[in-house]
Amino acid sequence: MRVIQWTTGKVGKLSLRGILDDPRLELAGVYAYSEQKAGVDAGQLCGRPDTGIAATTDIDALIALGADAVLYTPFMADLDHVVKLLESGLNVLSTNLFLNVGGVAGQTREALAAACARGNSSLYITGIHPGWANSITTALTAVCRDVQSITIVEAADVSVYESVETWEMLGISKREASPDVIEIAKLGMISFRDSVERMGVALGFDEFDSIDFDIEFATAAETVDLGWMRIEKDTIAALRGGWSATLGGKTILRTAVVWHLTTKLNADWDLDKDHYNIVIHGEPEVRTRIRFVAPESWGNHEWDTMTAMPAVNAVIDVVGAPAGILTLKDVGLTCAPAKAWLGS
Repeated sequence: MRVIQWTTGKVGKLSLRGILDDPRLELAGVYAYSEQKAGVDAGQLCGRPDTGIAATTDIDALIALGADAVLYTPFMADLDHVVKLLESGLNVLSTNLFLNVGGVAGQTREALAAACARGNSSLYITGIHPGWANSITTALTAVCRDVQSITIVEAADVSVYESVETWEMLGISKREASPDVIEIAKLGMISFRDSVERMGVALGFDEFDSIDFDIEFATAAETVDLGWMRIEKDTIAALRGGWSATLGGKTILRTAVVWHLTTKLNADWDLDKDHYNIVIHGEPEVRTRIRFVAPESWGNHEWDTMTAMPAVNAVIDVVGAPAGILTLKDVGLTCAPAKAWLGS
């Protein structure tokens, strides 16, 4: 499959590496968000040897390549760009949730669906974390003859994510969680609402009575200097919260996080070393824990690999799927090309 990589930021450069590493895929082209990257070899943009393929800002030239799919990984979605790609017949796999244009709902959804119909193409959104966990969790329900509720909790030491703006937005380093801080945090964690909705669709729920947000904070027991951010003693250094979908007065689905930038907190929180704790209450009850172990060679932002690779590894499945906006059930359980890497 011939693939175009769309932008080469934190996630994009890792999905670009993924394309180059996958023997089933061929890099057809690269879209450069900035003029500074235009003309630069794709290999240089992701820390790999030169590929002979230069990034470009020319969208029409990329469409003319006749590729099979686009890996769409920008920080902010451009609806006009995606509509144009889909109308041209290109299948689009996105780690972006289109939240800056209202999410895949209302007029945005209508525009995307119409573009898929005109181009006989597909749009599949893997999303940021916990997009991959959604697929795993829904697949785990296959062993059950009864399911009463599902909970996913993502736990992480986020001190490796060097983004002062992100953490200040979520209340980190502030003296207290004011109503404004909570409201901004709610917006900042809207992607986890998408997680609940995505699983709900796959599990057959047309709608819920409500999807509600909750959050609480813990302060640092001592001053912490991370090198890129300083958190003073008794200011916010951790948060936990998420989104719960209710039906008939009962919580059916919940996706939550426990994120901390230091373990020294003025709170008795269980800071789990496993990255995911999944519980399916049913018959049988399913309890699953997942821990990622990074190689020593990884830098801090290499952790974005887990956002990039579910999209890269889904290319074959998405190209082969029916046209339209795809759900978890349409694509199935994506996997890596292990045999191709290990040899026959």
